[in-house]
Amino acid sequence: MKFNNIEDSDIVSPGEYVFYEPRQEVVLCGAFNRKENFIKVLCRGQLVEDEISKFKKIQLTVKEKHQRRISRCKGCSG
Repeated sequence: MKFNNIEDSDIVSPGEYVFYEPRQEVVLCGAFNRKENFIKVLCRGQLVEDEISKFKKIQLTVKEKHQRRISRCKGCSG
């Protein structure tokens, strides 16, 4: 797993996990606003808002992606 800086061209989607450097934790993104330079995240049950520069995107390796793969139930296969 690598942590990459969030560049100007990157978009962080709500529901995406990001790394929050001040607390050294992986948190869940709730809102991303490039114009006003903030991200709102859910951290330990609290809503936290901070500058984009304090967050990093999480990049998984191919092996980690395969380990995370979750099989769906037969009802979802349509």
